[in-house]
Amino acid sequence: MGPMSSTVRAAVMKAPGRLEVERFPKPQPQPGAVLMRVTYSGICGTDKHTYRGESKQYAGTDHERDITYPLICGHENVGVIEAIGGADSIPDSEGRPLHAGDRIVPAANVPCGHCIFCLNDYPYYFCENLQDYGNSLHSGIPPHLFGGWAEYMYLLPGTPLFRVPDGLPDEVAALTEVMAVTHGFERARMLNAGWGGSAFGESVAVIGVGPLGFCHLVKARLLGCGKLIAIDRLESRLEMARRFGATLTINASTTTEKERLELAREHTNTGPDIVIDCTGVAQSFPECLHMVRYGGTVIEAGSFVDMGPVGINPNSDICTKNVSVIGVGGETATSYVPAMNLLARNLDRLPLTDIITHRMPLERAAEAVELAQKDGAMKVLMDPRLDVSRAS
Repeated sequence: MGPMSSTVRAAVMKAPGRLEVERFPKPQPQPGAVLMRVTYSGICGTDKHTYRGESKQYAGTDHERDITYPLICGHENVGVIEAIGGADSIPDSEGRPLHAGDRIVPAANVPCGHCIFCLNDYPYYFCENLQDYGNSLHSGIPPHLFGGWAEYMYLLPGTPLFRVPDGLPDEVAALTEVMAVTHGFERARMLNAGWGGSAFGESVAVIGVGPLGFCHLVKARLLGCGKLIAIDRLESRLEMARRFGATLTINASTTTEKERLELAREHTNTGPDIVIDCTGVAQSFPECLHMVRYGGTVIEAGSFVDMGPVGINPNSDICTKNVSVIGVGGETATSYVPAMNLLARNLDRLPLTDIITHRMPLERAAEAVELAQKDGAMKVLMDPRLDVSRAS
């Protein structure tokens, strides 16, 4: 083994706006840990915030924090087990043994297992001592490789590991974590059904159809919604939303809020049953409250990073409208495998591979983050295997 193969290349975010490729020693996993060879790692909306220096996460909770630089981003990962610490196998999320060479999607977070939330069957991201790959786990902590924008990733003991179904291509499996964040949709369905009316065939509006919004749109479509409204500022995203079954698309950059509300009302009769906010911009939240129908549900899934407060009227926006609001701060561990199964089962029904618009080498990470915010891009994946001259 030459000197090159004993080191690992990683794209390191040294500071906001600064990404450089560095080399780290290739670690041997400790007992219970796993070394994963990264196939793809997605660029998340949170990573775009981190790149811009908007780094306050979990605001208002016991683990509110600012991101520590330098770090290796990347928590939407798919890869292959390279080595398992101290054993020949390690159980997957369903208790079946995983071996070297098996394809996995690792959880984005590591729960502690002993806080009140871990012990009482809450979603794992409620953990009071949560560690997040590519976020709180920065590259200053040995063995450094705690994000997916690298050739290898170190998975700590206690990390939930999810087996990729045989029929699911790697690039679609890279959407698993994002798809797992859409669990608020099923909760909204249950809340709405509790008031009366129908428990299916509902009208849904997705505000902000970047990758997270787009996964909500796919979920709504695959679970059989009736009307499906997509709202965004980028025309390429709206065009893709139409291909995936959106029944009304609205460009937010050429309309006023009043016009958008009128269009949504006209399209659905009452206003949408479920409105999902995935913009990552605080100002869109009041509009979602105004848009949802009487007795409907708003899901706030895009404001993971603190972008400041907005004004709402508790009377007319929530109370007298009987509106339910669901905050979704992460993905449940029990959503990963169903998300992969849903994607695998519907490859022939929707052009899911089209969601992946770009694959970029580590050397072009800064360009990739910029690209992920522009018209013409949907999900941008880092591909550590790509030669810098062969980016697609």
